[in-house]
Amino acid sequence: MIQISHVTKRYGKVTANDDISFTVGDGKISVLLGPNGAGKSTIIKCITGLLRFSGEITIGGYPNKSIEAKRLLGYVPEMPAVYDLLTVEEHMEFIARAYNLPDGWQKDADNLLARFELDDKRQKLGKELSKGMQQKVSICCALLPKPTAIVFDEPMVGLDPHAIKELKEIFRELRAGGTSVLISTHMLDSVEDYWDTAHIMVNGRFAATKEAGDANEPLEKLFFAVTEGKVDAE
Repeated sequence: MIQISHVTKRYGKVTANDDISFTVGDGKISVLLGPNGAGKSTIIKCITGLLRFSGEITIGGYPNKSIEAKRLLGYVPEMPAVYDLLTVEEHMEFIARAYNLPDGWQKDADNLLARFELDDKRQKLGKELSKGMQQKVSICCALLPKPTAIVFDEPMVGLDPHAIKELKEIFRELRAGGTSVLISTHMLDSVEDYWDTAHIMVNGRFAATKEAGDANEPLEKLFFAVTEGKVDAE
């Protein structure tokens, strides 16, 4: 479970996140929607421990910056984070060693590389990969330790259609396996119908929240009503 309680993040006089609170339960997919500059990436970076903030964030009941929390959390950043001088295969081995994964991780790594069509890129260095391929490697690295909570920041950007299809299927598999999944995106069509809760952000705050079972108003209609200023933020 990912628990965010009254998180505020300021850059000088600018408030990027204003008293944000929400929960991503076990086996649930929550999405953060909103235009560029709404504060989505800032709250993601707070959750993953990359930024200081006021408030409280826990992962599986542990403070988000603790070693215990970091063992549980996977993270796919908006910009792919790969090492220039490591091969694709070495990236997977690095993660396995860093997380002290048990024997058998190679089979999981092989499966991930195959799903994202990276089999023939195993010996390619990080700096030799296109942005889309780097994104695939970043996703594989985040999934390899089998985290119980995982955060994706704009995960579809740069991916080819096959990789997008696989990633969407992985989202469903993670949910079925009890993983807490948080996806931040400004691409409304990329989240389609597999989310459980959608939070729409405007100016660092939640302007609206919609549950998947709420049939009162389509998500797309609500999104544009909020982001185009036709309803007031709560």
